Amino acid sequence: MNLKTLLAAAQAQLLWADPGHEAADALHVVAADLMSDVLMMDLERPLLLTSLATEQAVRTAHVVGAVAVLVANGKTPPPEMVALARKLGVPLARTLLAKFDAAVALGRALGA
Repeated sequence: MNLKTLLAAAQAQLLWADPGHEAADALHVVAADLMSDVLMMDLERPLLLTSLATEQAVRTAHVVGAVAVLVANGKTPPPEMVALARKLGVPLARTLLAKFDAAVALGRALGA
């Protein structure tokens, strides 16, 4: 499913993305705060949903080939996180929804 549709389902605000981000398709959603757990997963083109508003989430998303990072629980990513997302080319968004509610909304959007 395309990133724009998924972010809309999670009522997300896009903070940064390159011009071609709308063409990105996510095949899975990974909801995690322990980035070591994310690194252990072998999923193609996931969307990383987390309440971790740190640069480590962006670095992890970049390593696993995530199509974007979505920060939940109404947290606002700090400027350093946004700058790193821009540098690494990882779209970054935030949602006011709790991580659980965002996961449910994203799962429904993916047809799970």
